[in-house]
Amino acid sequence: MDDTYNTIAAPAEGVYKDKGSKFLAYAFPVQNEQEVKERIASVKREHHSARHHCYAYRMGKEGALLRANDDGEPSGTAGKPILGLLLSANLTNVLVVVARYFGGTLLGTSGLATAYKSATANAIAGAQVVQRAWEAVLTAKFPYAGMNGVMKIVKDEQLRILSQEFDNDRCYISVGVRESKARSVQEQLTAAVSSLVIA
Repeated sequence: MDDTYNTIAAPAEGVYKDKGSKFLAYAFPVQNEQEVKERIASVKREHHSARHHCYAYRMGKEGALLRANDDGEPSGTAGKPILGLLLSANLTNVLVVVARYFGGTLLGTSGLATAYKSATANAIAGAQVVQRAWEAVLTAKFPYAGMNGVMKIVKDEQLRILSQEFDNDRCYISVGVRESKARSVQEQLTAAVSSLVIA
């Protein structure tokens, strides 16, 4: 079962200039649409005087969630070229926002598409591409007496703790586990705790 995908390890930037216009590309690793909105808003704040803030993102299994936005540029000249680069680089859970400062000379549709594509390519070239694994989220609730058994599984399986809460009566833990190992870990936790809910 292939449960991996390619993304970028950290934000990266790229620049492209043509006939006085400047295209500033920002690539971000993202996990959800809320993060996408926040990243777009931050670029707009930083470059509030830019004429356009075009973007595209690809998220989810097999990059199933796609969106491209031209932000007032001629249709298909900005968002689509940005998205095309994400697809050709086989990157998922990545957002690219390009802020454009107009230089006074029209570039034409092919010139715009080239500019947005080039700025995006420069940002991706400056990013560290990494392979990550898709995770399932397992949530367990158990009595305090079961703590040692649960934490041993967390340690042995190298699970990522997402949240946890412990008190004398009831304990709760939510972990991220690689999808290919989810069934095995679920069985171990089920044996160790009184109830298990898969979120």
